[in-house]
Amino acid sequence: MIDRLSQDLNFYQSALGLRHQRQEVLAANIANADTPGYKARDFDFASELRKATGQEAGVSPVSLALTSARHIPAQASATQVETLQYRQPVQPSLDGNTVEMDVERVQFADNTMRYQADLALISQRLRSMQSALQQ
Repeated sequence: MIDRLSQDLNFYQSALGLRHQRQEVLAANIANADTPGYKARDFDFASELRKATGQEAGVSPVSLALTSARHIPAQASATQVETLQYRQPVQPSLDGNTVEMDVERVQFADNTMRYQADLALISQRLRSMQSALQQ
């Protein structure tokens, strides 16, 4: 039972971590909208989440080193995005900048909404677990 709860919460932790990283990438794109030669970046959230949760073939979670026989073996999920992709612009600017503010604003708002929805879902799950434990 505890393992299932732990896996569930680890999934949400990975998802929130990736949402946070994506928000930083999108904010950097918006901040550099007027920088000549800047290339807009992003990453595929779904594939990165599969990697972080170990659901993608060939990807395993990070194992923690045991320095004592009394330590409990554990695994951590690596939520750091290693490969950012360049976004293909519909209308690149003459100065080589590929940031399209309309696209960036929509992606930023969408990511913010999904982050808030994830937080609300986690909050509801924790409340229901707390309610079940109190009974």
